[in-house]
Amino acid sequence: MKLWGGRFTKSAEDWVDAFGASIPFDKELVEEDIEGSLAHVKMLAACGILTEEEASTIKNGLDILLEKAKNNELEYSVQNEDIHLNLEKLLTDEIGPAGGKLHTGRSRNDQIATDMHLYLRKHTEETMEAVKQLQQALLSQAEEHVETIIPGYTHLQRAQPISFAHHLMAYFWMLERDYGRLKDSMKRLNISPLGAGALAGTTFPIDREYSAELLGFDSIYENSLDAVSDRDFILEFMSAASMIMMHLSRLSEEMILWSSQEFNFIELDDTFATGSSIMPQKKNPDMAELVRGKSGRVYGNFVSLLTLLKGLPLAYNKDMQEDKEGMFDTVATLQGSLKIFTGMVETMRVNTDVMAKETHSDFSNATELADYLASKGLPFREAHEVVGKLVLQCIEKDIYLLDLSLKDYKQASSLFEEDIYEVLKPATVVARRNSAGGTGFEQVRKAMDSAKNRIGQK
Repeated sequence: MKLWGGRFTKSAEDWVDAFGASIPFDKELVEEDIEGSLAHVKMLAACGILTEEEASTIKNGLDILLEKAKNNELEYSVQNEDIHLNLEKLLTDEIGPAGGKLHTGRSRNDQIATDMHLYLRKHTEETMEAVKQLQQALLSQAEEHVETIIPGYTHLQRAQPISFAHHLMAYFWMLERDYGRLKDSMKRLNISPLGAGALAGTTFPIDREYSAELLGFDSIYENSLDAVSDRDFILEFMSAASMIMMHLSRLSEEMILWSSQEFNFIELDDTFATGSSIMPQKKNPDMAELVRGKSGRVYGNFVSLLTLLKGLPLAYNKDMQEDKEGMFDTVATLQGSLKIFTGMVETMRVNTDVMAKETHSDFSNATELADYLASKGLPFREAHEVVGKLVLQCIEKDIYLLDLSLKDYKQASSLFEEDIYEVLKPATVVARRNSAGGTGFEQVRKAMDSAKNRIGQK
């Protein structure tokens, strides 16, 4: 007989039970469920709803189950549907009829909501720490390469030379926003639904604020209907997770390109690469590719939950059983991806000689020529045309701007002087871009100081 089976005259067939059961996946919440129950029973005793003896018996039983859960010694049954009923049955088997009193003043609806709040709070904190570790790895690499110059791109075409540290730090600041989103989400995540009941509260004189305090929540839901039907906190985490994965996917793409023979800007450590079963020379950036691919999986979980919730009336509906697997998968995928990336960034080798050669073999210093003429009074649009013709001249001669003679420059504009060759050096080009937030070495170091302060405050 089901624990809720008093009203029923027939039992479902096993295959129906199996279809409706959530225990194969919501057993992930076993520790959170017991943690919530321990707070609930302590509150019930404090309010005089249970005797101290009853509460002590239940607590001792829950402690035994918690220890068994940590040792993977609990056996669950599909017939008991979910983690809540399984634990209630296991508790009753352990301590006798007193176990049936644990459910006083609550419902599985507020119980599962509480479990998920507790689970996601813990994993949000872990994810914030993982983001911080990746930021630290980026910062450490950047410190080694402030004056390493790399071609900067727009449209995947050479644009202007930049500091490699500046490029890496762009991802640091993306992750800083991600960290901020996760931190801000805690304001809406760290709220207790416990005691809201099925949808309407309870007739028992419970103290929801006390159980919230015991569980470390900042406050309680003000509306019982909202408490049991809210999944915004999961959506918010999934949204932040999707943005983090998008940022990782963009960096994946760049590391895949940079580690190719055509670029050869970096080499990934063997730990984060794989070989080919047929081509002995191959070193594939599989971990970066896998993170890039897993971004779609995290997006899918987010869209799936949004779609699940969009047509649901208040309060709880069985549809909401489908909210958990995507949450678990997103947490595991995101945290795994962050850990992989931290390792990849920490151990990658930067081929500074290749980068230096490439920045001397392109036209990414052309803007510097236009700025040079504009600084001497020539309207920028006219300067742009002059430089464009010089670039075309170089292309026709198969040379670069630093290879043009001063005579060629003078023929293009009398404003050119001998100092133009110093101005066109990649190091000069980068150093001169000293506006706030720019790639100039001074600005990059200033930004990194700011980044270190941010890390230190976390």
